[in-house]
Order: sequence, then structure tokens, then C-alpha cells
Amino acid sequence: MKDLNWYEVWVDDALIPPYTLLLMCQRDESLAIFDQVEQKIVFETSSYDEARNWLLEDEYCQVMGRMRIE
Repeated sequence: MKDLNWYEVWVDDALIPPYTLLLMCQRDESLAIFDQVEQKIVFETSSYDEARNWLLEDEYCQVMGRMRIE
């Protein structure tokens, strides 16, 4: 986690419990979507809008707030 600037939590709230993905911003500003269940990165990009749209296409909802790495 030391290589991260920040991350956001996104969930598919149609499922109980909700399915969770992490949108992570690396120190080099690249973005990756990490699936904790599969334990792998499922999408990578350099654009926040592209990552956000990828999540919204599959109807994920952002958990409000951003967790900063300090």
C-alpha cells in the first residue's frame, strides 16, 4: 500500500453482501481496479474518467469518501 496515493471503494449493492472493488491511484498517477475476491487487478488505465466509466457500466456505486494513504 506504500505505492498508493489514494483509493476509493466501489460496490455492487444489488448483491448481499455487496461485491467490492477498489479503485487505486498509484504514486505514478496510474489507476487500477482491484478485485479482492479474485485477488487481481481487473482493469488498468491512466484516466480517472475511464476507470469510473468502467465501474459505472457494471452498475457499481462509489462508497462516498476517499481513503488517503499517509
